[in-house]
Amino acid sequence: MAKLAKSLVLASLWAAAGLVHAADVSGTWEASFDTQVGTQNYTFTFQVDGDTLTGTAKSNLLGDSTLSEGKIDGDRITFVEMGTYQGMPLTFTYSGEIVGDEIRFRRELMGFPPEEFVAKRAE
Repeated sequence: MAKLAKSLVLASLWAAAGLVHAADVSGTWEASFDTQVGTQNYTFTFQVDGDTLTGTAKSNLLGDSTLSEGKIDGDRITFVEMGTYQGMPLTFTYSGEIVGDEIRFRRELMGFPPEEFVAKRAE
């Protein structure tokens, strides 16, 4: 009997572990936020494969960029955007929390205060 109970507990834990998965952020997300160089309007296009995120970003100031080092862990998202502004290369790191059809982002660039903004799933 104890062996059966142990097996049932292990099976339940294994099944529950399968329910914890990466949020599906595949698709297009839009954001507009103020920065030190003016308002930035972004369109992010994400693809998700398991816990790996890839995609692109398009903004009015940086143009088109490819996203790298993307990860999804439950409702957490992280990635890096490489861009250039006035000929200077820039590396932005993003971290965020996925809440329904919003992603609450924190964007960091070395030497500058972090920026917080919300991206919304495009309709």
